Amino acid sequence: MKNIKDFTLSELEDELVSIGEKKYRAKQIYAWIFRNVDSFDEMTDLSKELIQKLKENYYIKNLEVANLLKSKDGTIKYLFRLNDGNCIESVLMQYKFGYSACVSNQVGCKMGCNFCASARIGFVRSLTAGEIVSQILEIQKQADVKISNVVFMGIGEPLDNYENVMRAIHIINDPKGLNIGARHISISTCGLVPKIIQLADENDLQCNLCISLHSSRDEVRTSMMPINKKYSIKEVIDACRYYIEKTNRRITFEYALVDGVNDSLDDADHLAKLLKGMLCHVNLIPINKIKDGIYEKSSTKKILAFRDRLNDKGIVATVRRELGSDISAACGQLVRSEKQDNL
Repeated sequence: MKNIKDFTLSELEDELVSIGEKKYRAKQIYAWIFRNVDSFDEMTDLSKELIQKLKENYYIKNLEVANLLKSKDGTIKYLFRLNDGNCIESVLMQYKFGYSACVSNQVGCKMGCNFCASARIGFVRSLTAGEIVSQILEIQKQADVKISNVVFMGIGEPLDNYENVMRAIHIINDPKGLNIGARHISISTCGLVPKIIQLADENDLQCNLCISLHSSRDEVRTSMMPINKKYSIKEVIDACRYYIEKTNRRITFEYALVDGVNDSLDDADHLAKLLKGMLCHVNLIPINKIKDGIYEKSSTKKILAFRDRLNDKGIVATVRRELGSDISAACGQLVRSEKQDNL
């Protein structure tokens, strides 16, 4: 049995033809999928014979909300249970420009970043495109909102689940799907160099690329992010320059400020030198507390001084607004357990 939400429209057209149906039926089914129906029986403009065929070959079960937590700032964190019993977390955030959904793409994560709660829960499997898209559909249904922005910054490394993430993005972007503009979709990666290059060569995508950098010095970055042992900062930056050259799109570098580790003015100068001349933006993140975490957040004074130093050096830098930290829904705090531990 196949998850019918895993298919792009063109793939669904091929599927329908393969079971002896007319190609145009795919558009009818697609329209129902994005009304977030719970069963094929709700697709009232399809024949009983086609509905039976769909039941025999596909399933349409939506995600189950196992728990949700609401922040004092309005952020909502959802714990979703998948068909196999595994759980993931997703976050709804409200901004002046609309609603953003932070989605997961894996159950657990392989990357081992030691400031991230997701890295401590172990890797189980990657999500399918349908499971990724279903998070957005379910959030819209539960909160009765229209999502305008999607960020792949939840549990998992998006470029480690490249094919499914790309398929999900095509579905999200499709006018007959979720119809969310590609420039309103952001992918965050810890720096898988070959996949950054592959993404640069995806000519039909204009989504935003965010690089979790967190230090401009290899020894510091390696201590925070084991992936740096495989792909050095130079290799990551070279791949980013290639991406900019191919796409003419700005890259966002995410930089979590840790007290006494990477937050000095000398660190800011070193980062500015590394990024000089690049079409980029630095998003400074006050690091969030996780259970048994070893890092402490930089002071507001140091964060603002770091930002100002980068700006003075010609690097556009801003401080990320903190949302959902009181419910462990902020950057680096998502897990997949049904047990909601307090920090």
